[in-house]
Amino acid sequence: MKCDFEMLVIGSGPAGQKAAIQAAKAGRRVAIVEREREVGGACVHTGTIPSKSLREQALRRRAVLRLGTGAGASSRRPAADAHDVPLAELLADVGATVAAHDRYMGAQLERNGIERLHARARFQDSRHVELLQVGGGRRTLSAERIVIATGSRPRAPETLAVDHEHVLDSDSILSLAYLPRSLLVLGGGVIASEYAATFAALGCRVCQVDRQDRPLAFLDAELVRYYLDELELNGGQFIGGRQVTTAGWDEAGGQVVTRFDRAADIVTDKVLVALGRIANVEDLDLQAVGIALTRAGHIEVDDRLQTTVPGIYAAGDVIGPPALASAAMEQGRRAACHALGLLSVTELAGTQHLPSGIYAIPEMSTVGLDEAAARAHFGGALVGRARFDEIARGQISGAARGLLKLIADPGGRRVVGVQIVGDGATELVHIGQMGLAAAADVDAYVDTVFNFPTMAEAYRVAALDIVRQRRSGTGNELAAAAAGDVL
Repeated sequence: MKCDFEMLVIGSGPAGQKAAIQAAKAGRRVAIVEREREVGGACVHTGTIPSKSLREQALRRRAVLRLGTGAGASSRRPAADAHDVPLAELLADVGATVAAHDRYMGAQLERNGIERLHARARFQDSRHVELLQVGGGRRTLSAERIVIATGSRPRAPETLAVDHEHVLDSDSILSLAYLPRSLLVLGGGVIASEYAATFAALGCRVCQVDRQDRPLAFLDAELVRYYLDELELNGGQFIGGRQVTTAGWDEAGGQVVTRFDRAADIVTDKVLVALGRIANVEDLDLQAVGIALTRAGHIEVDDRLQTTVPGIYAAGDVIGPPALASAAMEQGRRAACHALGLLSVTELAGTQHLPSGIYAIPEMSTVGLDEAAARAHFGGALVGRARFDEIARGQISGAARGLLKLIADPGGRRVVGVQIVGDGATELVHIGQMGLAAAADVDAYVDTVFNFPTMAEAYRVAALDIVRQRRSGTGNELAAAAAGDVL
């Protein structure tokens, strides 16, 4: 019997959109199911776009403050009193940005002939999905292939009373009426660090606390040092090695009291709980078809992004890390390619060297191996460094606090990774990404002529640093000493 659709995609976030569009461009009959009225998922409406818009406001405010006080990029200052600033004022343009993006995405789906269905989806079997529509009606659809791209939501431990007024999560933090005088951020991951840095730059007294000794523990330690220095520069602080037990509103004191296992209480105006995210799978009735979950609660997939049930695929946050919008888009595209048996060239294109971008203050971005991973893999590495205060464009634009690291094999010939921290890091990384994809060696960066003055010159400076070490024969010792100088 002919199915209603050749592909049904559940979820319209970055992964779902790309999966649906890839299938539609291949000439398949495609539908996308979204439980919210708008398409785009958390990325557009509660996550990436709103949070990055607030970050831009923080960068502008920081620049104005430093110009007004004559403070240089290395000057330390206490956080300004920001409690009288309405958050809606800082996010005034976000609504228009989100609406424009929503219209664009809707038009893109329509242009590709993708049917949009506003409903909640629940599996009946491996080919049939029941839709619970907004008005209460029910409808069953059949599909030859199904892609699950339902995303994730903030995780809220039971001991932390997230009331979305005093104790907030990453979805509700932007609903605050005013910037708080003080903010405690619980967590050391990407979301926690991005918000901690942003609110500190906006003038809030920020304290970031995590059970790990340092935030962003998966990152190159040298990049993290820049993050911690900037957080302190903006009046914030990071405290590691603490395990939170409870957090709740104290009516008598008029503030939130957060308690820890072996440390003193911390009292702040607001608390942001950013202790990870959980997959949106509870409404799908995955047991009906036998789709397995990992121990962390994510949908289990193989290297082709197929679940434990043939013909059903999953992509994006619902399958776990790296949980980046860019990665989700690529996963969605790949899932559709695998599901529909499209040309094998599309299976691997662009997937070997996915960059990561962290929009804290400062920005951080990486691709390939970091220094520690390279040393573990090769038994050594040569590391070339270009500090932004040595780059003319960095001095001109006031972006002198930053670093680009080229990671090479022990012989100093093959580039295996790029690590960047500082203004524009998430843009600069793409040069390194293309270099890795093209297997460009260290000398290719030396021989390339970059515009002057540009931040891209940092690649040549870092490459020349590796060449210098390569010629001296002491590169590994120099790099090891430099690495020992950080966390």
